[in-house]
Amino acid sequence: MPPTASGLPIARTVAELRAKVAAWRREGLSVGLVPTMGALHEGHLSLVRLARTRTDRVVASLFVNPTQFAPHEDFDAYPRDEAGDAALLASAGCHLLFAPAVAEMYPPGASTTVIVSGVADPLDGLARPSHFPGVATIVTKLLNQCGPDVAVFGEKDFQQLQVIKRLAADLDLPVEILGAPIVRAEDGLALSSRNAYLSADERRVAPRLYEVLTEAFARLRAGEAVETVEATAVAALLAAGFDRVDYVEARTPADLDRLGPGPVTGPIRVLAAAHLGRTRLIDNVGD
Repeated sequence: MPPTASGLPIARTVAELRAKVAAWRREGLSVGLVPTMGALHEGHLSLVRLARTRTDRVVASLFVNPTQFAPHEDFDAYPRDEAGDAALLASAGCHLLFAPAVAEMYPPGASTTVIVSGVADPLDGLARPSHFPGVATIVTKLLNQCGPDVAVFGEKDFQQLQVIKRLAADLDLPVEILGAPIVRAEDGLALSSRNAYLSADERRVAPRLYEVLTEAFARLRAGEAVETVEATAVAALLAAGFDRVDYVEARTPADLDRLGPGPVTGPIRVLAAAHLGRTRLIDNVGD
């Protein structure tokens, strides 16, 4: 298994990945998995470091998954830098990079899709109907291919995290799905690979998303009506310069159910997706 220029070993096939994990298992070592699509930043590296605190060896996957992109989305333009990503992963203490080709993950004749109902239906499930079937399918494959004890996902993609927890529970997969806190820039913008698409003017507007969500959460905790808070947040984002808002909604964290119309007493997660130019930003705040 040849190393990258950074010295990080790289597996290109499922067979190579499984052989390396099996060798670790024979030594009695535990294994963590951090799935990524590359274009790594400090948020991704925080996932690797968290996995290292929980397991003896960490695998990071790098795969831009075509099945979670709609035809009009940015699959071809999505930033790719395997050598740079490998160097960052090595610096964070990753032990193996799994970087398969599309044909390795979806060989000819592949026709199975994993569908998660309920938690995958609202929010991005409505805004991007093809997204979560692609996510659920590729994550199920990665968990089966690697067989980790722990898999770590960032809370920035909060709905995705809940979808993955649901599929792991429903399919009896022997893995702990662990959520990691959002990593933010100094001005509050959640780190994301897609932030690279922002122009200088858009980058100045982008932190307003976190500010609006924080304000919305505070108003909900103060007893304001859910629908009023959501509508005010949408208006605030549009006034700040966002071109379109897919949603700003307050939901229960565990199952993403709608909150009742009256004052909220239980846990809250306020989630949003909004567009600045060609960049779609997502974020969330809550308990």
